[in-house]
Amino acid sequence: MQKKSTQKTIIYHGSIILLGFLMIYPILWTIASSLKPEDEIFRNAASLIPSELKWENYLQGWEGFGNLSFSTFFVNSTFVTTMVVIGTLFSSTLVAFGFARVKFRFRTPLFVCMIVTLMLPQQVTLIPQYILFHNLGWVNTYLPLIVPAFIGGIPFFIFLMIQFIRGIPRELDEAAYIDGASTFGIFWRIILPLTTPALATVAIFSFYWTWDDFMTPLVYLNDTKLYTVALGLQLFSDPSSLSAWGPMFAMSVASILPQLLVFLFFQKYLVEGITAGSVKG
Repeated sequence: MQKKSTQKTIIYHGSIILLGFLMIYPILWTIASSLKPEDEIFRNAASLIPSELKWENYLQGWEGFGNLSFSTFFVNSTFVTTMVVIGTLFSSTLVAFGFARVKFRFRTPLFVCMIVTLMLPQQVTLIPQYILFHNLGWVNTYLPLIVPAFIGGIPFFIFLMIQFIRGIPRELDEAAYIDGASTFGIFWRIILPLTTPALATVAIFSFYWTWDDFMTPLVYLNDTKLYTVALGLQLFSDPSSLSAWGPMFAMSVASILPQLLVFLFFQKYLVEGITAGSVKG
């Protein structure tokens, strides 16, 4: 019995290690390719060990294109992502509080409409949104990327916050009403502090999705100086001539670092927010 248990343990941990390696292999390959000479990246693609370390790929990638350094794209992405995270936290929390705590006319139909939008792919709303923002004169600005986050954000985040707020006992609201608190006072002093784990989850996911977003900046931004990191990376690839694969992989690694740091420092809040929202008080 002990021998069989040991064999199962070995098989289990071996399988987990193998699956884990398969999952991180693309990242390891990108890191290895960022340090390889240009002609070795695809000639010896399977190897994760460069024949020589080409740190120049990082220098060339950071220098960017002409007078446009790659740091410009990092600054642009940081600005857009920060504003989107702030707007998402602001709007999703207010809207979720209204659905979860405030009784008003047409609340149920509006909630159903919000849920339905979760099923709509981005491509369905892309053209109507572009026409709207074009008529407003917002094309080639950051407004189409930022403003939607302040007027509702992503329905998934609203739904997540609704479920979390519904788990907060209503007795706290009633006690605050007795003490003379207004509806906004209950939201600001009672609900908002208790939703910190869920807010952290929303902030982290919003950061990830905005930092990685390629389609939205591609549609609305025309000026290279306004490009985000995702758009800046594709400038290294030129189908009509030679692509700078080494610098592109080097900047790909650099673009992953902010996400990695956010995960390492805030993973505790991420897990707390996801698990707390599933437990009713």
